[in-house]
Parts: sequence; C-alpha cells; structure tokens
Amino acid sequence: MDAELNISTAPFRDPRYAPSRLDVEERAGGEYVLTNPTPFSTRFETTTSPLAHWAVAAPKRVWLAERSGAGWRTLSFAEAWQRIAALGAGLRDLGVVGERPLLILARNSIDHALIAYAAMGQGMPVAPVSPQYGLPGANVARLAHACEVLRPAAVYTEDAALFAEGLAADVLAGLPVIAAANPRPGDTPLARLYSVGSTPPTATPEQHAKYLLTSGSTGLPKAVINTQRTMSVNAAQIAACFDDPDPPVMVHSAPWSHSLGANAILHYSAHRGGSLYIDAGQPTAARFGETLRNLREVAPTYQNMVPAAWMLFAEALEQDDELARAFFSRVRLLQYGGAALGQATADRIQAVAVRTVGERISFGSGYGATETGPTACNVHWANARMGMIGLPLPGTSVRLVPEAGKLDFRVKGPQITPGYLGRPELSAAAFDDEGFYRLGDAARFVEPGQPGAGMVFDGRLSENFKLASGTFVSVGELRIGAVGAIGDAVTDAVVCGENGEAVGLLLYPNPTRPRPEIEAAVRKGLEGLNARAKGSGGRVARALLLPEAPDASSGEITDKGYIAQSLARARRAEAIDRLFADPAPSDVMVFQ
Repeated sequence: MDAELNISTAPFRDPRYAPSRLDVEERAGGEYVLTNPTPFSTRFETTTSPLAHWAVAAPKRVWLAERSGAGWRTLSFAEAWQRIAALGAGLRDLGVVGERPLLILARNSIDHALIAYAAMGQGMPVAPVSPQYGLPGANVARLAHACEVLRPAAVYTEDAALFAEGLAADVLAGLPVIAAANPRPGDTPLARLYSVGSTPPTATPEQHAKYLLTSGSTGLPKAVINTQRTMSVNAAQIAACFDDPDPPVMVHSAPWSHSLGANAILHYSAHRGGSLYIDAGQPTAARFGETLRNLREVAPTYQNMVPAAWMLFAEALEQDDELARAFFSRVRLLQYGGAALGQATADRIQAVAVRTVGERISFGSGYGATETGPTACNVHWANARMGMIGLPLPGTSVRLVPEAGKLDFRVKGPQITPGYLGRPELSAAAFDDEGFYRLGDAARFVEPGQPGAGMVFDGRLSENFKLASGTFVSVGELRIGAVGAIGDAVTDAVVCGENGEAVGLLLYPNPTRPRPEIEAAVRKGLEGLNARAKGSGGRVARALLLPEAPDASSGEITDKGYIAQSLARARRAEAIDRLFADPAPSDVMVFQ
C-alpha cells in the first residue's frame, strides 16, 4: 500500500485528550474573545505541594533520571521530598533565604532540580540563567546585566571549575557560592547543606517562586515573575487537557533557564507524578547522538523537541527499525516548539509510525511566552497538521484584535505573570485596557470564521518591517512559508531587506545533507513559494546559504531553539551586504 495512503487513512493512537471546549464571543469590528471553560484542579498551589503528594502516593516512582556512566542515576519522589527538606534547612543555615533569589549557573541535572525546589519551598525565588552566561568564552556583560536585574543573594553552580570564568565576574563578588563539584576556597559544597537537618517547605501561593529572563531578542532581557500559584496553575491547566490516569514519561533536553523546560516540562512532570529523563543531547549533527542513545533505552509516552531535532530524528527513525520500534512502542503524543516544523518532516515521522505500529501519533504544538506560564494555547485534539498553535487552555481567554490587517493575539488567565521584577512601568504597559497580556504576535483561524477549528501563528508583529516601496513584510509568515517550502534541507531562515528594494533570506543548512542537494532544494522550494506569492512582500528575491549553524553563545539561536531575527540580522551584517550586493556574488541565488 502507498505510504501516503497509509498516513492519510491510518487511525490515531489515542492521545487521551479530554473533550475540547470553547466559548466564542464575536465583537464589533472583527474582534474575537475565545475562552476555554473547562475546569482545572487547584489542589496544588505551591511548587512543592505535588512533590509532597507523590512522595506518599507513589514513593518509589522515578521523578528524575540523568545519565551516570553507561546507566542512569534516578531519584524517586520519596527521595526528592527528603532531600528538598534537608537542602531547605541547609539554605536557611547558610543565611541566604529571603526575597532575593538564588542565581543558578548550571545545566539541567538532578542536583539543579533539588536545590531549585528546596529554595522555592522556603519562599526563596530561584533565577536559573542560561549556562552560556557563565561557561568559558561567555560574554560577561550578559551575566552582569542579569545580576543587575535579579540582585541575587547567592549562587548555585554545578561545577565551580567549569563555570570559573562566570563566577569570577565582578558582579558576583562577595556572594555566597554553593558548588556541587570542585568548590573553590570559600565556596560551600552542596553536600554540606545536607548535614544541617530537615525543614519542611513553608512557601505560600502568593510568593515569588522563580524569575526567568526573557530572550532579549528585542532588547535587554527582563526578569519575568513566576509566583508559586502561576506555576502551579499552568501545570494544572495543561493536565486538564487530558483524560489520562497514567503519569507521563518524558525524555527532554530543553534548558531550565527558559519557561518551556523549567515549567511546561520539569514542573509539569512533578505536577503529574511523571518521570523525566534528562537528555544532554542537542539538535546538532555532533550532539544528537546522545538523544538517540537515550531514546533507544527509554520509551517515552510524550515527546517534545524543537524542529531541528525532529528533522534529525526523522532521518534516524527511517534508518533504524529498532529505534523506531522502541520509540513508537508507547508514545501517545508528539510536540514541537520554538519554531515551525515543516509538514514534510512530520509526514516522514508519521510514515515510520504507520509502518512500525499501524497508527499515527497525534503531533501538535503549544503556544505562549515566558510571561504566559508559558502555555496559553495548545493543540488538545488528535492532529497531524503542522503550524497549529491550537486553542486556549482551560481557564484561559484569548482576545484577537484587528491590527494592520492581522489579528493581534492577547491572553488573560490565572497563569499570566504579575509583571517584571523591579519594572512596574513595563509591567503596566504589557497589559491592555481589559487586562489581557499583549504578546506582540498575530494569529489567524485555520478555517476563516470557524474559531473552533483552531488557530495558526501569523507572525511576530515586532519583527515585521517594510521595504523601500512601503510594502509590508510579515517576517514570521514568510519565514515559516520559506522553510516549509524548502523542507528539511535547511533548519531555519533569517528574513532580510528592511528599507531595501526586495526580500532576501539567509538560510541555515541542514548539516546532514550534501551542499548540492541543499542548493537544489532551496531553488525548487523558493521558486514554488514565489509562484504562490500574492505580493512583493511575500516573494524572495535572493537567498544565501550560511556556512555554519546558528551561534547559541551569542544569543542568535536561543536556548529554546528559535532564531532571534533582529539579533541574527545584526550579527550577520556582512552576509546581508553580500546577499544584496550588485552584481550578485556567485553563491547568492537570485530569483526573478
């Protein structure tokens, strides 16, 4: 039987979603307010309350696991609860517990989670910043700005030797440092905190639990306030999308310095009593092998990765039947985030699923921002269409306001941040006249006039620009369209041409594909895109393949895996000059 027919006719494996509900209010002028009235649980109102519950209800169940040699170091819920209480006593004995946060310079690990939940449990906020801020060769100015915003009371690091350059920054001088490994003279070894005694968590729902820095793609980062309640509510809202008695099993690498990894994955696993296997792999040709090793050993029930990782995984699944059998043995839900995933890549994965287990796996995405918990919307029905951002979570309302020919997306709900640390003027300006948080993004309905069919992302309003002719360029829409048209020969694109005569693209090549094959796919894909374009703002005049992957250490690609467009254009100024040079250099593709 033809593979395409298999994909289109094969049944979905049950993702165990609860029935989807939506109230629609149509307002004058084309405005909509969409509300999900589904109730959600409020039994957990602090970050440590679910751990207390599962320590009794499922004491031996694995909460966290990380690689240790050839095997795994695991942590049960009962062990986690005991160690969090002990670390809480140690933090109090150190004299650092208060309103000022614990700055965390560390990669994802069991010890990172334990110290974070211990601090939050005592009412001390945590501020996990990108490990890139403190690793060798880092731009110390980024760490300095973060500390000016956060004003930490102490620092936790996984390894004082590995993070020596960051710890030596003037901005951290005099602060107590807790080190899990290689403590320097004067540092407090993490092990010492366990020797003091035990103190149960005391945090209340209103207290600040965590400060997360925004990506800074449109300016210097701000510290978003996560309260104990907002973190708890968002996990409960996501859980209410499901009718699933079984705890999730996840293998995940998203960094805990950002809201997806920290809240939608790590805290969601705690809320649901699930098991999270910490993945140290990355979506690059050199580092993705670690993710494949983990997925050969651990069969998840839910898998979330950035599109670049799914592209690499599609190829691996097609080539490795044993990996495919292990992965599809019990997975019920696939999800991507951070950027758009091409339909062709998703279809390749579904083809392997159908060939392997005879079923399609629901494949969707969520949508939100650091300020929204992170999750404001998600796809909570069986789905195989890429590009969807879904519908509001339970207890969430979305306001869609016509603006510049698009629908400006705004959101209200109990998971929304109360504001930015120390920036009351920015906090007030972030909300509209009805109390909806303004994300700066646009959305549109999959089916015009039918909100219940779901929404798709329609571009980031703050990244859009005009050509010299005055033609408006929707950067997000064009980027998604171009990458989708080219397929997995490229991993992402930077849209260029502000105040110029035409649009150009800088393209990041898929490192696993031969260069001639990539160039052919780019030409074919962009010629097709241009043939379908309705105006000059949607046509690509030139394209240039970049020689290397995005640079995470500079912030060009965020820890969440998407391209910071304005920052990438600033870093790639020389490439942009080459892209638009007259006459065009031989490596620049020109389209009529």
